[in-house]
Amino acid sequence: MFVEETLSQDAFLGGQVTLLQPKNGYRAGVDPVLLAAAVPAKPGDSVLELGCGAGQALLCLGHRVTGLSLTGVELQPPYVDLARRNGDLNEQTLDIVQADLADLPLDLRQRRFDHVIANPPYYRNGAHSPAQDDGRRTALGEETPLAHWIDTASRRLAPKGYLHLIQRADRLADVLVACTNRLGSLEVLPIAPRVGRAAELILVRARKAGRADLRLHAPLILHEHSTHPGDRPDYRAEVEAILRSGAALEWPK
Repeated sequence: MFVEETLSQDAFLGGQVTLLQPKNGYRAGVDPVLLAAAVPAKPGDSVLELGCGAGQALLCLGHRVTGLSLTGVELQPPYVDLARRNGDLNEQTLDIVQADLADLPLDLRQRRFDHVIANPPYYRNGAHSPAQDDGRRTALGEETPLAHWIDTASRRLAPKGYLHLIQRADRLADVLVACTNRLGSLEVLPIAPRVGRAAELILVRARKAGRADLRLHAPLILHEHSTHPGDRPDYRAEVEAILRSGAALEWPK
C-alpha cells in the first residue's frame, strides 16, 4: 500500500471531488473526467469501470448522477486501496474488486451492467519506453490486449447497455476491429487540443446489440486559442463546464 507521505490530495470538478493519488507514478488527469462526463447514466443505473485506478472516473460520474450502483475492477492492490479510501473521502459507495480482467471472480461474471466504462492503457506492448514506476507502467503500457478489454466489457453489459471508453486516436482501428461482432451502434468523438490540430484522443460509445451505422463526429476542441496563451487555462466554455463544474459532455445529435 502507499505510504501516506507519498500521496497528494487533489481537487477535481472545481473541488467537488477529492482524490488521493501518488505524488510520483500514475496520476489521473482530464481523461477520466471526460470519460465520466460522456456517460448518459441516470439514477438507478449500474456502472462497471474496468481498470478503475484510484476511482476518479467513478467518483466524477457518481457526483454528477446520484443513485448509481458503482463497481470498479482494478488489478493493482495499492490502487484498490486508494479507490476504496477515495470513495469514503467523497462519501460515495464504491464496490472495488481486486482482479485481473482475464480472471474476473465468479460473482462479477454473473452480473450485467447498464454501463461499462474504461480508460485502457494507451500504448501497445513494446511501443514506448516503459515507466520505472510499477503503477504508471501498468496504467500506460498494454499488458492485457485492448481487444480483451472490449470483449470483457461486452460480456458484462446488459442488453442495450453502453460501453464508453477513451483511447489514443491512433488506436481507433484497434477499437473498431475489437468491437466487430461484439458491439454495435458505434459513435466516435475525436478530441483535439486546438483548432487546426490533429485529434490526439477519441471517445468511443458502443451499444450491446446495437444496429445503427457507425458515426464519426466532428471533434471536440479542448482549448479556445490556436496557440497556448501563457500560464493560464484557456479551455473552451463547454469543456470548462465539464472539468470544473461536473457538467455532462453532450454528444452531437
